[in-house]
Amino acid sequence: MTIYERIKQLRIEKGMSQLDLAHAVGYQGRSAISKVENGERDISQSMIEKYASALGVSPAFLMYGEKSEPRSAELSPLDKEIIRLFALLTDDEKKLVTAQIKGILLSR
Repeated sequence: MTIYERIKQLRIEKGMSQLDLAHAVGYQGRSAISKVENGERDISQSMIEKYASALGVSPAFLMYGEKSEPRSAELSPLDKEIIRLFALLTDDEKKLVTAQIKGILLSR
C-alpha cells in the first residue's frame, strides 16, 4: 500500500471528509486532498507530519505502514469522533483542550 492509499484509508476510517482533512492540514479546499489520494501530488516531509498528526498516526506509519501502530479499529466510536474533531482544531486550540484534559485527569 502506498502513502497515498494509507492517507485515504485512514481518512475514511476516521470518518473525515476530504474537506475535513484539507482543513486539518492547512488547505482551503478538498482538491489538494483528492490529488494526494490519487497519487497526483507529492507530499513534502513537513506535510507528511501534518497528515500524520491529523490522522492520528506517526509519520513512519504513514510512509511505511509499520504494523506497530494501533489501528483505529481498536478505538471506540466516541474515541474516533474525538480524534476527528481534535484534528480540526488550530494548534492553539489543541493546546487549550489538552491542558483542560490534563486538568480533569489531575483532579480525579
